[in-house]
Amino acid sequence: MHVPTHKILADSQRKLADFFRRTGSAHVRVLLLGYDGTLAPCSDPERPALHPAIPALLQRILHAARTRLVIVTGRRAFDAIEFLGLKRIEVWGCHGLERLRADGTYEMPEVEPRVLQAIFKAGELLAREGLTSLAEHKPAGIAIHWKALGDASAEVEVKVRRVWSALPDANGLCLRKFDGGMEIRAAARNRGDTVRTILSELRGGASVAYLGDDETDEDAFAALQGYGLGVLVRRDYRPTVADVWIQPPEGLVAFLTEWAAASGD
Repeated sequence: MHVPTHKILADSQRKLADFFRRTGSAHVRVLLLGYDGTLAPCSDPERPALHPAIPALLQRILHAARTRLVIVTGRRAFDAIEFLGLKRIEVWGCHGLERLRADGTYEMPEVEPRVLQAIFKAGELLAREGLTSLAEHKPAGIAIHWKALGDASAEVEVKVRRVWSALPDANGLCLRKFDGGMEIRAAARNRGDTVRTILSELRGGASVAYLGDDETDEDAFAALQGYGLGVLVRRDYRPTVADVWIQPPEGLVAFLTEWAAASGD
């Protein structure tokens, strides 16, 4: 049954008000944030700019008591740190394959040589399709960004899918579409695994929220169900398992402001 978007927004506001009432009395608070499309309004492969009001709000939250701030991104963890310009922040990069702790400790599981070889082969095939200029190479994957291409993006998607079909061994890999592109990457971990890991590290009485915009965030929303609040951050609504929907930048700024206030800022 189709539900009008204004009713979804109204229901979301009621759920958010209830969530922040509980967050104010929580002993531990964990805020997980996507980057491209969530904190940054566009997927610029070079340097995505944050919404202007966001950096100061993140600084407030970082300095608030009992708040663990986590960035979850498809980008490399160290790239996200550079773009954010924040110190001592926890980042899970490459959709959770990398973990950069707030103290600077870096962790990444070993990826099977066979999987890395398959990714290398995918890179060769993408180059043959003329997609080198659109490719972002990561430790265990390759993302093709087509958001800036407009109508031509459909042709690029066909080429990427052709490369996927041509791989002699795709076992251990996955092909995932995101807002503005598609990625061939190791299937070892996803954002849902990140959420489950963080939940396993928490004691009772924690208030947890995950904010994301993309199809890749659905794994995280699903993993958080029953344990915290999943927040879809998009100008236009799409079907989701997230608990609430907010529209950037106004809804995002309001959420982060409420979080800072509930944290005692």
